[in-house]
Amino acid sequence: MTSLFIFGLLILLMLTGMPISIALGLTVLTFIYTMTNVPTESVALKLFTGIDNFEIMAIPFFILAGNFLTHGGVARRMINFATSMVGHWYGGLGLAGVMACALFAAVSGSSPATVIAIGAIMMPAMVKAGFPKRFGAGVITTSGALGILIPPSIVMVIYCVATGGSIALDPAGQRVSSASVGQMFMAGVIPGLMLATLLGMTTFYRAWRNDYPRMPKASWAERIVAFRKCMWGLLLIFIVLGGIYAGVFTPTEAAAISAVYAFIIAVFVYKDMSLRDVPKVLLGSANMSAMILYIITNAVLFSFLMANENIPQQIANWITSVGVNWIMFLLIVNILLLLAGNFMEPSSIVLIMAPILFPVAVKLGIHPVHLGILMVVNMEVGMCHPPVGLNLYVASGIAKMGITELTIAVWPWLLTMLIFLGIVTYIPELSLWLPRVLGML
Repeated sequence: MTSLFIFGLLILLMLTGMPISIALGLTVLTFIYTMTNVPTESVALKLFTGIDNFEIMAIPFFILAGNFLTHGGVARRMINFATSMVGHWYGGLGLAGVMACALFAAVSGSSPATVIAIGAIMMPAMVKAGFPKRFGAGVITTSGALGILIPPSIVMVIYCVATGGSIALDPAGQRVSSASVGQMFMAGVIPGLMLATLLGMTTFYRAWRNDYPRMPKASWAERIVAFRKCMWGLLLIFIVLGGIYAGVFTPTEAAAISAVYAFIIAVFVYKDMSLRDVPKVLLGSANMSAMILYIITNAVLFSFLMANENIPQQIANWITSVGVNWIMFLLIVNILLLLAGNFMEPSSIVLIMAPILFPVAVKLGIHPVHLGILMVVNMEVGMCHPPVGLNLYVASGIAKMGITELTIAVWPWLLTMLIFLGIVTYIPELSLWLPRVLGML
């Protein structure tokens, strides 16, 4: 009855069009005032302590780094390098778009930022080269989603924050801690590269079938020059992941270092951004960070309410009692997350659903890292289909296409992503092998 009241009220408030963050906060306050004896002072304390988390600091730093890179000419140099490598294949510019998105994803941590940075340059270039606008829009919209799967990823950080305070017991009754940001980053490497490859294969097949244009083959000298020009941007990948794996710094410290590094290469190395542009980038990053942190604050409060009422554990006990195994549970999770992607943006979904699903998954023997990657891939799919797919709206503005037309354009690549989701769901080693080999699990 308690669960029905909480989730019923939350859904009702969201259906009114109220922002999700406010709906979460009002649900908690309404329940506390009407159905419990919990002192209201504890709410204020939880609001403060909920974001007093070292890992949360990584979010604004990664956002800032991504904005510096977006405005600092890094994307253009990555596109030139990708084009020199694969531009002579069928659909060469499309393949270069996929490769450039994968490279930029490895330094930005955000899907919309990847779509903006790569799409603003690639889409006009593809249309000018003779590619249909739908083809270019489909490639960039879906490949941009790699921004939250290939590390560093803001959504992965949010997953770790959301599950950090959850209590979970494995089938043997042993307490299991949530995944760390470092584990999640390493776990995203192989799935991210695999999805980039599958999207590239889809792009190549459609270009080959329709005989789309190919570019002249670049010489090795041209490729070396293109690589040298984008080398400073690519170096950030090794600084972040290499530093975390080597234990030189934590993921949060890596985020801070990436922000400073991105500022230096954008302003002083590439010189595509002047010091006068820096306040604008700082303000934009602060606005985006404040929005995400406000959602996190209210979601932490909602998680506190569920933990206080023991709701996740009750759900876990009920699911195991009715005989649902891990195979069926993961199928239900995928359907649930894909449906949620129709109405909410990724950060909100992860913050609400992760604390609920985490104890149930652990109870069924599912590793927290595997669950995290599964949720991230679902969020990728959600960003590429209507009605609230962020990538669709960003790409729509760049390509000057309607949402309906763009939805039709992304369908072949979206189908590839759904097939990949099924593979990642039922082959856990894709997510777990690399962090296990590195000794992180």
